[in-house]
Amino acid sequence: MNETEQFRPEEFVGTMPVREQHRFDPTALEAWMRANIGGFRGPIAIEQFKGGQSNPTYRVIAANHRYVLRRKPPGKLLPSAHAVDREFRIMSALAATDVPVPKMHALCMDDSVTGTAFYLIDYVEGWVFWDPTLPALPKGERHGIFAAMNEAIARLHKVDYAAVGLSDYGRPGNYVLRQIDRWTKQYRASETETIPAMDRLIEWLLLHAPTSEETTLIHGDFRIDNMIFHPREPRVIAILDWELSTLGNPLSDFAYHMMPWRLGPDTYRGLFGFDLAALGIPSEAEGCALYCQRTGRSTLPNWDFYIAFNMFRLAAILQGIMGRVREGTAASARALESGARAKRLAEAGWAQVEALEKRR
Repeated sequence: MNETEQFRPEEFVGTMPVREQHRFDPTALEAWMRANIGGFRGPIAIEQFKGGQSNPTYRVIAANHRYVLRRKPPGKLLPSAHAVDREFRIMSALAATDVPVPKMHALCMDDSVTGTAFYLIDYVEGWVFWDPTLPALPKGERHGIFAAMNEAIARLHKVDYAAVGLSDYGRPGNYVLRQIDRWTKQYRASETETIPAMDRLIEWLLLHAPTSEETTLIHGDFRIDNMIFHPREPRVIAILDWELSTLGNPLSDFAYHMMPWRLGPDTYRGLFGFDLAALGIPSEAEGCALYCQRTGRSTLPNWDFYIAFNMFRLAAILQGIMGRVREGTAASARALESGARAKRLAEAGWAQVEALEKRR
């Protein structure tokens, strides 16, 4: 990895002045908050979070409280993308469960306020980690962070989605084939170059997709930087960025979470190639065993398929970022670099397939 591609956490952590393309009238937002947020007191100040590639996210500082505003980006959007109303709905439903989510305040689908639909939630104070090797923590504290993430995703997959009013949040069964179709279309809509590995991967996945009717709530983007951790305990206190959540296959969701164990830092902030024992980080096998223990499973069938599938899926997501760079609406200053990783993800996914086929 050359110097210009090195991951720099400081470019993702904290806030900054609102980017020109993501500005909106704060007086309109303040008026809306006075009418819709109980106990609100102005005036407000608005900062934009540095991290995130999809929906622009802001910290709104009021006279007596701090909020987070998350909105659709401006400009031309891919079909079904940036569904802030779905994010608001699932977090609101999960508030009554043991899955950690921020306190929800309000959803606004009126574009006249900030230019696009948005929602407001509580600002949660805690740790957000962008580098999975956790260099900011001593070795003895790292295992607890990974165990906390494992517990959080197991809790999500055990939620009775019908009991919390989400039986219509997606279509049960046949999740993987529908996802391959969806992300292939999204990828083609954003395609900026021909990636042979992606084309081969799409063809192979369609031919080898397992049939499974198992259905749970899934997050869809369950990775370390989409969580806030307690400032003094190894505990997840808020899971963020529910844009890709739906009813789906829990093994696919968990495989996405475990994907960094198969990816190096030159591909996508991965753990592959590091001495995990020396770092105090559990191995892939340990993480899988812990998840099985927490969810009552004995095995994780089709595990390598789900890993390859998620590399394809992430490559399609990153290609979408490249598409937004082309349109001038990407949310992150590092979007161009992140989008360029789509090719590496596709090649990594195809390498998983080749290794799997050699073992057969």
